[in-house]
Amino acid sequence: MYRARLFAIRHSRTFEWIYARVEGVMIALDPVFAKIGYNRMERPVALIERGVKTVLFDCKMCGQCVLSSTGMSCPMNCPKQLRNGPCGGVRPGGYCEVKPAMRCVWALAWEGSTRMKGGAKIREVLPPVDRSLEGSSSWLRVSREKAAKLRESREAARTAVAQAFPEARAIEPAVAPLAEEPASAVNRGVLKK
Repeated sequence: MYRARLFAIRHSRTFEWIYARVEGVMIALDPVFAKIGYNRMERPVALIERGVKTVLFDCKMCGQCVLSSTGMSCPMNCPKQLRNGPCGGVRPGGYCEVKPAMRCVWALAWEGSTRMKGGAKIREVLPPVDRSLEGSSSWLRVSREKAAKLRESREAARTAVAQAFPEARAIEPAVAPLAEEPASAVNRGVLKK
């Protein structure tokens, strides 16, 4: 697992690209997931997510994946489970003080984030782990939240004109009146019968 984790960090930009595509598919599937029911989808999606992320990132399924902001290095692999940077005990060469044979996950995170387009996200302070989400699918939760925001923005754009000109809607008729047909368009033979 450790070697796969190091591979993922070395290729963090590729995994960032793949994750963006997977997220796009999950957001596009929102209507399907909503129709089936997100509660029903949780278990199969979490099972797939666990399989993929355990092999590639040595994921611990915390339910709040931050791989895209930590250079594809899972902070839950830290023996102290630190979410916002290394402890004060990082040894020379970036090795962990608790597990001296292992490189510090935050030293690796920094290396991985330098390769990513969105690598500056590593500087953002992350919230503490919500233990109630452990074992749940972060893919499903994040895609559901982003799909909801997308729906809200579409609805806001759709109603923006009506909200910008409320008095125009009150004054103008809902349907334009029909114009008279030009004389050249009227078939005089049909009118005589």
